[in-house]
Amino acid sequence: MAGKKLMVIDAWAQHPTLRFITNPIFNTVKRWGKIQDPSEQVPLTTTISSMDQGGITKSLISAWYAPKNVMISNDEVASFVTQHPSRLVGVGSVDISKPMSAVKEIRRCVDSLGFKAIRILPWLWETPPTDRRFYPVYAACCELGVAFCTQIGHTGPLMPSEVGRPIYLDQVALDFPELVIVAGHIGYPWTDEAIAVATKHENVFIDTSAYTVKRYPTPLIEYMRHHGRTKVMFGSNYPMILQAKALEDINTLGLDDEAKELFLGKNAQRVFKLP
Repeated sequence: MAGKKLMVIDAWAQHPTLRFITNPIFNTVKRWGKIQDPSEQVPLTTTISSMDQGGITKSLISAWYAPKNVMISNDEVASFVTQHPSRLVGVGSVDISKPMSAVKEIRRCVDSLGFKAIRILPWLWETPPTDRRFYPVYAACCELGVAFCTQIGHTGPLMPSEVGRPIYLDQVALDFPELVIVAGHIGYPWTDEAIAVATKHENVFIDTSAYTVKRYPTPLIEYMRHHGRTKVMFGSNYPMILQAKALEDINTLGLDDEAKELFLGKNAQRVFKLP
């Protein structure tokens, strides 16, 4: 593979609005990453430049909807994608407290805005993904043929982590076997649960966002090398971690050429139905 330029797709990123990056809920994460709050809107060129520095071909950039708080709107994501359609892919979000409005908005995200996935984070809503309010979202994603993205593992923000137990997704996948689920942030300290659920269910996948390569748990690395090579995809969680930083030490993982290509880009390309 020497000299071959690999396709690299970042499965979890945000272009931060000022509302997002200055929200106090992220103070712990920003402290760890030594991230300073900007005083004005971050230009989109900053995100594209970071992608270039990290060798990223495409990034899936997400909206952020929390209870009574839209940190990044679907229309803002759509405007970012419109400016760089060959580099950015939209991921929508919705307010799960209003099920019918949520379903309508998911349809708009996919049919009108061209988004490839919907992301909702249990810790933001302080409820597990088996909560009844998630189920209309799952049905809409199945109907429209797009992936449902979520977070697993402990939370960096000072919010309850238990709702991020990967085992909750076992019940979701049993109820919605057609639903493609991409579970981000590795699932630590329950990584073995994440691997078990992804192995059991054909349509459950893991992305490595929020972790640099040197922090990947050993069981996950073994999974990526062997029977889980089609189940794990790269994610950064930009801007909390720069893509170049997230991919440092990639060659220390011991992945063969096929596993490396799958992890860096081909799995995400297949799962999110990207060209």
